[in-house]
Amino acid sequence: MECEASDKEPVKHKEPTTRVWKLKRYGRFLPNGKAKPSWKGTGCAWKIFNSSESSGQLDFSILASAHLLISQGQELLEGFSLLDAQSFLKVQHKSDSLLFSITVKGEIRLIRLQFDGRTRAVAACFCKEAVERLQDYVPVEEHMTTRSAAESTPTEPGASTQETQAPEDEPRAAPTLPIEALSIKQLAQYFLGERELSLPMAYHQSTLPPKDLEALLRLCLLDSDFPAFVEEVEKKIKEIKE
Repeated sequence: MECEASDKEPVKHKEPTTRVWKLKRYGRFLPNGKAKPSWKGTGCAWKIFNSSESSGQLDFSILASAHLLISQGQELLEGFSLLDAQSFLKVQHKSDSLLFSITVKGEIRLIRLQFDGRTRAVAACFCKEAVERLQDYVPVEEHMTTRSAAESTPTEPGASTQETQAPEDEPRAAPTLPIEALSIKQLAQYFLGERELSLPMAYHQSTLPPKDLEALLRLCLLDSDFPAFVEEVEKKIKEIKE
């Protein structure tokens, strides 16, 4: 199946490039104790973000620098490097959806993406494009479920943020920590030391081994251009926070 010509961009490139796909919705799996107590069963649920005019378009990006970003308007919902992704990330693909299992410092978080398109078939094609890009960094498993299980996936439209009981084909007791949306302005203020912020667990992850980090820092400190570079970065961050 091929995406409609008017909806797609060239997929294969000799060099890594930034790719952005539109999402219909994005969901975070909430563990026991985070879901509403009135729900029956285990209490596990999905917190759903929908693309809308009021809340903004959900975008899924894989940058040329191998960073994965999920954003809505000016808010960053997810962000991490795909370098060494096989050590912390597992991905499942089903039709127009992707399920990510992210392990950081012993904590497991689940997120699910549903791609957008003029039709379900086009959305599935865009999802396949993303799978091909992800496979540059991590294996992607094809997830097979029964029709009844597939139909239990959260699909209810409505407010930009809502909570839905977990589908039966999802893990039910993953020790996860929910991540809140962070704006670029909030992150800029945090890095400038102007705002106290408890960063979500996803931001505590570093894909660069400590030995490599030390070598990189030594190299930067020996570079005569490094102080000017640091000043320029700080200047740009101040511009972003405004």
